[in-house]
Amino acid sequence: MALFLMVIPVSSCMRATASAPTTSSAWVAGGTSERVSKPLPPNDPITTDGDKYRVILENAEVRVLRYRDKPGAKTNSHHHPRFVLYALTPFQRRLTFGDGTTKSRGFRAGDVIFMNAQTHIGENIGTTDTDVVIVEMKTARPHTGAPSPVRRPESP
Repeated sequence: MALFLMVIPVSSCMRATASAPTTSSAWVAGGTSERVSKPLPPNDPITTDGDKYRVILENAEVRVLRYRDKPGAKTNSHHHPRFVLYALTPFQRRLTFGDGTTKSRGFRAGDVIFMNAQTHIGENIGTTDTDVVIVEMKTARPHTGAPSPVRRPESP
């Protein structure tokens, strides 16, 4: 059996919207041009911050988001299931969680981190734009350990 994977440039999946969409729509991997469309919960990042998040791929296992913002930008409170974040640019971020605790962290381009499900408000506290790819897991297998440390790209 042959396996086909269609790679779609991120820029070709972007779409400008004046307001946050109420459904998720993205290309499906596997070589088809089918669309996935479903209602989104009110705390989904596409609903809360559709001006910053874009769905670039979605299937039964994962949803891949592209997130971009400018220094000083702040999101509304939103929820992510377990996810992997890949930093395309360096940036500084502060997360404020539902219980009021905060965590600040810096990322370099190429950093990769796994995080457990969480609800937070994100704020760009640095001087550079944030540009990341987030892969949200849809499967019900919970991660039982602590979040993984940031994995830095290897030096040449």
